[in-house]
Amino acid sequence: MLTQSELPALTLHARGKVRDIYDVGEDLLFIASDRISAFDHILATEIPDKGKVLTQLSLFWFEFLRDVVPNHLITARVDEYPEALRDSRNRLRGRSMLVRRAQMFPVECVARGYLSGSGWKEYQQTHAVCGIQLPAGLRESDRLPQPIFTPATKSSSGHDINISFEQTAKIIGDENARKLRELTLRIYNLASEYALRRGVIVADTKFEFGLINGKIALADEVLTPDSSRFWPAESYRPGGPQLSYDKQFVRDYLESIHWDKNPPAPSLPSDVVAKTREKYVQAYRQLSGKELEL
Repeated sequence: MLTQSELPALTLHARGKVRDIYDVGEDLLFIASDRISAFDHILATEIPDKGKVLTQLSLFWFEFLRDVVPNHLITARVDEYPEALRDSRNRLRGRSMLVRRAQMFPVECVARGYLSGSGWKEYQQTHAVCGIQLPAGLRESDRLPQPIFTPATKSSSGHDINISFEQTAKIIGDENARKLRELTLRIYNLASEYALRRGVIVADTKFEFGLINGKIALADEVLTPDSSRFWPAESYRPGGPQLSYDKQFVRDYLESIHWDKNPPAPSLPSDVVAKTREKYVQAYRQLSGKELEL
């Protein structure tokens, strides 16, 4: 289990809720820890092998989408990492990626195919999500008439805020906003159709894009249980919350103990930890058709 990486040979570039990022010359090393966050707080308990699921599932999707959009991946083979990382290779294996540095767009690119989460809350108030009007009478978890692009502001600490397409265009420009909307929906449609054949509904997901040598590239994590809502297709019943392969199980536990969502974040009991790990590993296995490299 990895709570926090320490690589004295490299300079720490950033430490996020889940990932530690290091400078490697002109490139970056992404390390996915086993930390888990909920309600914008890092919890006091880790989920074993969670970082390996996030990394290996992202690698699967980078390969799946290689003909659709470029990405920032250089290699995830630790034996190809710089010499300075030789002594750390066993700790990095299966949970790290050497990637190109990108000029990141300051928005989260969210695609929704089903009405859930913050989208459901917004719909109940306005019959719209991020300024997009939706039909009246939709229920929680209903499939939308067609997938929608619902961007959000990007926050490293606080909560991301849903914004309209017009607000997105003001932040990154009209042309970039149109390109990211098109890419986001294209990727979502391809991935969700594939996932459904594997028995998984991708209710919604978020992508991050950046510029590498002036071209738009897919970066960070892709279609993981941390960045998506994955529902088992066999148990899907619209009209309320769904069983899931993501960290909704953790959120539900935290709601059940009436945590006020202020620090310090609580610890998780062993059964919640074990069940969450099982859900993450199952998501990887079902989507990729492979066993997780431990």
